[in-house]
Amino acid sequence: MDRRTLLKSAVAVGAAVPAASLLGAGPAQAAISYDVAVCEQYRNQVQIYTNTSTWTTPKWIFSPGGGGWSNLSDVKFRSTAAFGEIALFTASGGNVGLLKKSASGTQGTGSLLWSASPGDNPHAIERIPNVGAIVTASTTPGKLSVYAPTAVSDPSTLALVQTISFPGAHGLWFDDVANRLWAIGQDKATSYPISGTYRSFRLGAGTNVSIGSSLGHSLDAAYNDSGLLLASRSGSVISIQKTTHVVTVIHENSSVKSFSMYQSGEAFWVQATGKDYHGDTRNWVNPNVQFFDPVGDPSFTRGLSYGAEFYKARLHNVNYH
Repeated sequence: MDRRTLLKSAVAVGAAVPAASLLGAGPAQAAISYDVAVCEQYRNQVQIYTNTSTWTTPKWIFSPGGGGWSNLSDVKFRSTAAFGEIALFTASGGNVGLLKKSASGTQGTGSLLWSASPGDNPHAIERIPNVGAIVTASTTPGKLSVYAPTAVSDPSTLALVQTISFPGAHGLWFDDVANRLWAIGQDKATSYPISGTYRSFRLGAGTNVSIGSSLGHSLDAAYNDSGLLLASRSGSVISIQKTTHVVTVIHENSSVKSFSMYQSGEAFWVQATGKDYHGDTRNWVNPNVQFFDPVGDPSFTRGLSYGAEFYKARLHNVNYH
């Protein structure tokens, strides 16, 4: 798929725009309403807000605490038969967990459905539907950890069954059309076939897609094109065609920690500023989430009055594509 087609399909976010101008874009009224889930590291919370309103009181919030739960680094939401919608989240402190979303306002981790400590800076998590397996990605030195259950409806039965070396592992996304798990990290994205059920579940030999000499960071769905994945890497935002493996640059901006898109083509990202806030050392965050209109122009930003430290922002959507 060439860049012109990509732009017409509203996946692209337009021509490269200097980071400074994006960060300085003023507020504007959003046309279409959808919810955005963020990993906010200053208060260390997962929060959900609506894009069309000023961000004040979250629609949903979870605070896991500190220690192994410090520096929340990823959040996704998935549907389950047993628990309805669940939140999956990781923390750079070393832990990962699952939470029933109806436990809104929960403080601490007492009501978690499941948790584990893969360590090595966890940065992504994904659930394999129908099987109930969980895969996590840790960055340093880089690995995928596969957890499988004895009962699909009981996350407490999950146990580590497989570990795969993956340098710089940062992002995960499951392709429920082809039944393959995608991971992204140093210089490559890889799709893995899946096999087995219960504790026999495994990832098979992966197929690598080069993303150049760069660190892949995030993976997300292109909700208006099931054939694509959206990703960020060291110097740009890209799309990956899931069958032909064609990689297309759609935004030439560096330090984008996450990139997500609504089906209309409206998009948003978190781009690290390289600055410290609140006297800490988190120079990988941004106090604002930058939004783009369907033609790719920066349209408005959202931040919080206390000075957020956003690391990830993702469309609140339980669907894989």
